[in-house]
Amino acid sequence: MKYTQEDILNALRHVDDPDIHKDLVTLNMISNIEVSDDKVKFKLTLTTPACPLKEKIRKDCVDAIHQYINKDMQVEVDIDSNVTSNRNTGINILPSVKNIICVASGKGGVGKSTVAVNLAVSLAKMGASVGLIDADIYGPSVPTMLGVRGKKPEIRLIKDKHYMVPLEAEGIKILSIGLLVDERQAIVWRGPMVTSALRQFVTDCIWGKLDYLIVDMPPGTGDVHITIAQTVNVTGVVIVTTPQEVALADARKALAMFRLDTMNVPVLGIVENMAYFTPIELPENRYYIFGKDGGKKMADEYELPLLGQIPIVQGIREGGDIGKPASLYGRENSIIANAFDELAANVAQQVAIKNATLEAQKKDQVLS
Repeated sequence: MKYTQEDILNALRHVDDPDIHKDLVTLNMISNIEVSDDKVKFKLTLTTPACPLKEKIRKDCVDAIHQYINKDMQVEVDIDSNVTSNRNTGINILPSVKNIICVASGKGGVGKSTVAVNLAVSLAKMGASVGLIDADIYGPSVPTMLGVRGKKPEIRLIKDKHYMVPLEAEGIKILSIGLLVDERQAIVWRGPMVTSALRQFVTDCIWGKLDYLIVDMPPGTGDVHITIAQTVNVTGVVIVTTPQEVALADARKALAMFRLDTMNVPVLGIVENMAYFTPIELPENRYYIFGKDGGKKMADEYELPLLGQIPIVQGIREGGDIGKPASLYGRENSIIANAFDELAANVAQQVAIKNATLEAQKKDQVLS
């Protein structure tokens, strides 16, 4: 029997994206269909290279072809990705950046920068183009964690204006105040100076095309957070906490700040860092040094996704100290690898869901 491209599309209309809950054909995720009597090949374009359910979607496509076309047909699915965006790039700063994700915490010492660096590196490892701004002006740690201490960004003169060119390390672009001042120098700046420096990081820097720009925010609530929210169109924020109540109390304040009408930044979810300790010699054991499931309970309290539970592992600390991020160089430890891979996939998933929801809302407004 001779099958057509329309036959294939009709079969694939029965396959939904498990996050967006619409069929792949409606979402324009199917293209380049080649069909013969006993074989079909097509491209499946996912919303992110970090899609955690790509194998499920592939299997669902194969099953749909077998069920609705021919159970013996050979099915070849070529998986590609095109990261979605809902930033108004026509008028906003950084028009070539699809998604801006802030990583924030209510207090210091919870591992926010560690999470930001390893999230950025993990997304890049999965195939996304990624940048990282170290907006922790008073305590920049990204240069150390990515092994670029002492290096300086290039300055280019373009049409009588000077622009910074981010450094590159571990597959991501990086900019930090720590690259511009002596690391032994205390940064004693008033609010307007901080605001000016951060604006330069986004307006006077050549970032190029990025799928994700991660912004490592300072702890607490203050000028930096307001500046970022008012300067660029932020896709969403990730809140980092540790399980104990002291950290959770401050994390709740950070979350409340981003939800203020003057900020109005969507919260993508919660990351529970230092969630448990597992000794190498006892890989099946978990010790909840700072309490159990504090971040999970907070996520449930605010009806938000728990994006990841990162364990206390010596390799994570060591990687940060020597400029070798654990998400890349801790691959021999499956606990580290799984934790950061899961975090990156979940963040990308929430960004895709948010973008799809906003797109649907825009279409509904046009139709109404």
